Amino acid sequence: MPTRTTIRSMLTEGRNRISSGRTAEVVALVRANPKRARQLLELQRSWKAPLIGLLAEATENKLRWCLAATIPRLAPTPSECRRVAEILESYLEDRSSIVKTCALQGLADLARQDSSLLPEVVDLLRIHSRSGTPAMRARGRMLLKQLESARAKSFAEFISGESQPGKFRP
Repeated sequence: MPTRTTIRSMLTEGRNRISSGRTAEVVALVRANPKRARQLLELQRSWKAPLIGLLAEATENKLRWCLAATIPRLAPTPSECRRVAEILESYLEDRSSIVKTCALQGLADLARQDSSLLPEVVDLLRIHSRSGTPAMRARGRMLLKQLESARAKSFAEFISGESQPGKFRP
């Protein structure tokens, strides 16, 4: 009886700690024929939960930063956004500056999808745009500027009655 291959096993296979596993196969699956968009959405939905689980368990820097950049793009539900945001906040304590930077980017992406995360994410960006490596500070400032300008625009739309409640649009 053949065993079922999971995305987790595909991404963690390899000869050593920095091996990319079968990442190319995962990318090929995701970039499959654009005419089969419905199947891709189902594929995305079926892999979202395992990827979020892997996000919480990942210890390797390369995997952590890739997941931090990828998962917010999978259109998580509001409860998944909050769970992912909690995990990404823990990534801000990592020793690796690229993991921290990708976590900041992921948090900003999540705040664009779930406006309830916005105040906390803006505070984190303010803190991290003053510390860390020059690249982290620059990314923090850039994300902060984007979120604050989008928040001002969203507020103006809310006042004028043009926006939908709970939906934050950058």
